[in-house]
Amino acid sequence: MEQKISGKIDNYYFSKAIDRRYSESTQHYHPHYEIYYMKEGSCRYFIDDRAFDVEAGDLVFIPYGIIHRTNYTTASHSRLLINFTEDYIPKDAMNNLMESRYLYRSREIAKNIEDLFEKIEKEYAHPDEYTRSLLYCHTAEMFYLMLRHPGNLEEATTGNELIDSIVKYIKQNYMSDIKLSSVARMKSVSPEHLSRTFKNSTGLGFNEYVTLLRLRKAEEMIKTEHNKTISEIAYECGFNDGNYFSYKFKKMFGTSPIKMRNNK
Repeated sequence: MEQKISGKIDNYYFSKAIDRRYSESTQHYHPHYEIYYMKEGSCRYFIDDRAFDVEAGDLVFIPYGIIHRTNYTTASHSRLLINFTEDYIPKDAMNNLMESRYLYRSREIAKNIEDLFEKIEKEYAHPDEYTRSLLYCHTAEMFYLMLRHPGNLEEATTGNELIDSIVKYIKQNYMSDIKLSSVARMKSVSPEHLSRTFKNSTGLGFNEYVTLLRLRKAEEMIKTEHNKTISEIAYECGFNDGNYFSYKFKKMFGTSPIKMRNNK
């Protein structure tokens, strides 16, 4: 059951799914940070170029601009989620968090995390003039708990040598004409095997991942490389069709490349 929360706070979003009893797969790439807590059940979480098996009591931190996807592996699950901007991250924690892991497994702090999410939910649902400051405090405490209790995560990371090498290849060559068939030939496997294994390992289709990565790179360039035209950026990110690029970009970010640039 997805619970809708009525509150609305600038640059902050809270949601929870309790006792959800059907398969769910969600894909994200967004200009916010994310904290995800698995209350019950389990899922496979693909983050950037790695996959993690997330269990009940695990906390996942997704930095800004990282491609990630969840694939639930149990019939029933419950999860809590917050999205927020950098304003809610304490400055003294930021550098350590950026250098740290994505997944935190420490059962001793699970109750603390759930208590903080409960406080966040109450503030989010009934906001007043103090809510934003209290959300900052509760979120900051969650970050400090992560830094103090990183846990042992060697067993949490799952890997596939073939897919790891292909993801690395895509990240290095996204600007080129990358096709499933040619990569399969390069790795001496059939396209069918590669497609199936890539999907099972990452939760994303091969072409889907390539497109997401290209769009992420394009967004970075639009915001930072103002001397280049939108067409030049699209081409340098592997898009040969300007109209297709604009369509995919708007679908992903909710705005056109030109409007994003003009808003900066």
